[in-house]
Amino acid sequence: MQKISLAIHGGAGTILKEDMTPELERAYLQGLEDALAAGYVILEAGGSSTSAVKAVVVSLEDNVLFNAGRGSVFTKEGVQEMDAAIMAGKDLTAGAVAGVRNVRNPVELAMEVMCNSNHVFLSGKGANDFALKQGIKLEPDEFFFSQFRFDQWKQMQGSDDYSLDHTQQQTEELIKDKKFGTVGAVACDCNGNIAAATSTGGMTNKKYGRIGDSPLIGAGTYANNKTCAISCTGHGEPFIRSVAAYDVSCLMEYKGMTLIEAMNEVVNIKLPKMDGEGGMIGVDAAGNVALLFNSTGMYRGARSSDGTNFTRIYKDQI
Repeated sequence: MQKISLAIHGGAGTILKEDMTPELERAYLQGLEDALAAGYVILEAGGSSTSAVKAVVVSLEDNVLFNAGRGSVFTKEGVQEMDAAIMAGKDLTAGAVAGVRNVRNPVELAMEVMCNSNHVFLSGKGANDFALKQGIKLEPDEFFFSQFRFDQWKQMQGSDDYSLDHTQQQTEELIKDKKFGTVGAVACDCNGNIAAATSTGGMTNKKYGRIGDSPLIGAGTYANNKTCAISCTGHGEPFIRSVAAYDVSCLMEYKGMTLIEAMNEVVNIKLPKMDGEGGMIGVDAAGNVALLFNSTGMYRGARSSDGTNFTRIYKDQI
């Protein structure tokens, strides 16, 4: 019987228990639980892997704790520019958007690009114009405002610095949550079809319309029924240069590696040689999942019909 599986992530980086309040830890774990539930209920009902990963990412985009959608960081201009991608392993169809503004759920727009355009990748104003045409829900700037993201940006405003290591202000406590803010999901459905989706708000104080690996098919997002579905999180530039997600697929297809072997090769051997910090989640068409990272933590979770069911944050949690 085909195993259905789902794995998710909410970003990786320097995430230490001693820097986390119990309240914030519970909030992150609840956010992961909610996202898992949103995707897994679709798989249990016989829905597609693409629908499941989209539902997961929508849930995470709507949660202000995660750097995607509503919780996106501020650019140098003091606005949010968001990227997202989705890919179906069944037929290698894909959709991606970059630099979009005021789109509540960029992953939904990426899905529209995949299903209802003749293209794979739209950016900037053109992507926003397509969102209007497709009836994608937009929100005013105020919807995307969060005080701790604003405070992050104010610390760097007027400089040419950008931040991968975010300092968040939650209630009255300073939380040193240094993470690469990306969310993503991979899934295997009851028909053995796999899919991946990734979404991000990018870097705090980013300029020049910088785009990371998340919306780039093969770099931060990839799915192929013959091999795997992968969603990455980390310092985007090394992931782009190493074509990280596709590299996992290639190691499986051409060297006969298993999912976990191929992901380990990329995450723990290849990427560190390029100063590539972060991680990835993966699933194959047999429903096997893997969640690997070379940083001190990664917001993550998985659920499968074989009984697997967990959400975790820190590296020392098996």
